Amino acid sequence: MVRFRTLNLAAVIVVAILLLISCQTARPTRGEVIVYVAAPLSGWQANGGQTVVGGTRLAAEEINRRGGLLGYRVQIMPVDDEADSEVAVEVAREIADAVVREDKLVLGVIGHYNSGQTAAALEIYRDLPVVVVTPTASDPALTRAGYRRFFRVNATDAAQGPYDADFLINKLGAQRIVVVYAENDYGRGLKEEMIKALERLGHPAVDVIGIQEAANTYAEAVARIARANPDAVFLAGYETEGYVLLPELREAGIEATFMASDGCFLYDFVDGSGQWAEGVYVSGITPDPKAVADEDWWRAYQQLENRNPGTYSVAGYAAMTVLAEGVRAANSFDAEAISAALRRIKLSTLVGSFTYDDKGDMSAQNIYIFQVRNGEFVQVQP
Repeated sequence: MVRFRTLNLAAVIVVAILLLISCQTARPTRGEVIVYVAAPLSGWQANGGQTVVGGTRLAAEEINRRGGLLGYRVQIMPVDDEADSEVAVEVAREIADAVVREDKLVLGVIGHYNSGQTAAALEIYRDLPVVVVTPTASDPALTRAGYRRFFRVNATDAAQGPYDADFLINKLGAQRIVVVYAENDYGRGLKEEMIKALERLGHPAVDVIGIQEAANTYAEAVARIARANPDAVFLAGYETEGYVLLPELREAGIEATFMASDGCFLYDFVDGSGQWAEGVYVSGITPDPKAVADEDWWRAYQQLENRNPGTYSVAGYAAMTVLAEGVRAANSFDAEAISAALRRIKLSTLVGSFTYDDKGDMSAQNIYIFQVRNGEFVQVQP
């Protein structure tokens, strides 16, 4: 009887060990697959780029804990394009060299962060057998150029311009709107969408003013805005323009409603604008991490990056998710097979559930409006 109980106990222990082993996290065993993340990691847009990288790292870590992709460990390789199109081309060529050498298995590129750098780099990527997913580049022209292996996880300016114009006119009651835009690909593209939308709504812009990217002052633009006597100013630009222009407007006594595009959906804009940020509206082409990510996700991000997620961390995370889902659906690392699979399947990511259209844009594009309240972005629409 004692021996029978001993054997039973031994069997129970063996079963428990086997169950424990079966429940352990699977480990990738076949090698590494490389995903490059191209974004500004130094200079004036470094914070935004680094938040994208953080999101991709977290997604890759979770994928690897589940066994990787087709048995391969995902390795994130950040590369710095410095928010400069010439540097972006150099980065793209370095990636091309790695692909051609075939000493690494390269799955794709997440990037670039800005529309200008994305457009420049796509001229190199278009000839490579890799999938490119931008987390934030919003110029509609990017997906109209016929790149078959290029996708986004963000809305475009063709959606943002009309949505923002409607919000200013029909929600805030603005009648006289000045459009200010940064003299770069992003600013010019969104400016055109905004102008067309305002005209369709019967309230053409009372003035359209181009400003230098990341200048130290916009005094001439401020004087011109004052002469236009607007009740609203819309900025199609980045945080570096926003946190210079907004304080100068207020210090000049211009109290018109200020609304900025997604390029200012960063806490650098709030911090840089100081007291003048309060009450300002900012649109977003991706959702707020606080609205879509749970506490476990936040905690995991903080542990991995030793910082809080930024506004575009969810975009980086979603971009890596898209790549991974494409690989799983295609059961292959072949770029053409992945691209074809992505156009067939419904994706569920932190930026929402969606399908892709034939161009590589999200079929349903959501725009979000935030207002700065007590130093925080608070979603006010939808």
